[in-house]
Amino acid sequence: MRVTIDGVPREMRTVWFDDGIVKLIDQRYLPFEVRVYEAKTYEDVAVAIEDMVVRGSPAIGATAAYGMAQAAHQGLDLKAAADRLGTRPTGQDLFFAVDWMTSAASRGEDLVEVAERYAQQNIEQCRKIGENGAGLIRNGARILTHCNAGALAAVDYGTATAPMRVAQEKGRRFFVYVDETRPRLQGARLTAWELLQAGIEHAIITDGAAGHFLGRGEIDLVLVGADRIAANGDTANKIGTYAKAVVAKENGVPFYVAAPTSTIDTGLASGAKIPIEERSPQEVLHLDGQPIAPKESPARNPSFDVTPAKYITGIITEQGILKPSQLRPSPRAAPKKKARAKSR
Repeated sequence: MRVTIDGVPREMRTVWFDDGIVKLIDQRYLPFEVRVYEAKTYEDVAVAIEDMVVRGSPAIGATAAYGMAQAAHQGLDLKAAADRLGTRPTGQDLFFAVDWMTSAASRGEDLVEVAERYAQQNIEQCRKIGENGAGLIRNGARILTHCNAGALAAVDYGTATAPMRVAQEKGRRFFVYVDETRPRLQGARLTAWELLQAGIEHAIITDGAAGHFLGRGEIDLVLVGADRIAANGDTANKIGTYAKAVVAKENGVPFYVAAPTSTIDTGLASGAKIPIEERSPQEVLHLDGQPIAPKESPARNPSFDVTPAKYITGIITEQGILKPSQLRPSPRAAPKKKARAKSR
């Protein structure tokens, strides 16, 4: 992605491997400062995933792949690394990547090279998602997105933003409504920052305002990412996505999910089986470290919800735009790893 630092544009990836160190854009400081987080051990990588230095299922998957490669590079136990890296239970790409690296290790492959191939594959997948989805964005379209499914949520290009980038390259002008995405404000902090970097016209709205604009006919298309897609098309994404899908359906607005096929968990028959991470209530009760609620009040903080397939118009993948009904269960369940849902 193109990032302007001190007035100078440069190309950066979300995550990369440099001389034995896993490096990431530290998303906790955006949009105000571009910092690079350096993970010197797989423990540092796990902390980066837990503390949301990196977030977004494809980006987390690539980060976990590099964490496994780093452990192998340092001669450490790969099973211990795999167990430690499984820190966030909802996103499918994390477990897909760990299994990918474990299989490569069993074949005696160089895991640094394998991790780099994995990251490059994600870039190519997202580029194709952009090409396949760009046709949905007509000139003058008004798009709603939720959370961040941009380049920061992948290695580059992004998922939901990839069709926007390609449509922009083709000369189309369009407008994006950016949900702020409480409680961590990934829309306001990250998506808006990415759209600014790309020169795409947009406005930040509160999460509750999306229904207002949908109901008034001011949105033509909803584009979101995904953290895990079940075999029947039920999709887990950032909390609040389900409500947007229902209101979009009620108002006849097409609702598309953009994700690489690595996000599809064909071992799960439906979204009812998707584990939903619940994070610390402090994320709800505080904003930038400042309390915003009575200290005696408790809170609940599920990070994701599941949108039933009946509300999804199509799933934009690197293989094309699929109807949820076109997905098929795996003949055997994919291997699962136990993940610890840490609250911080």
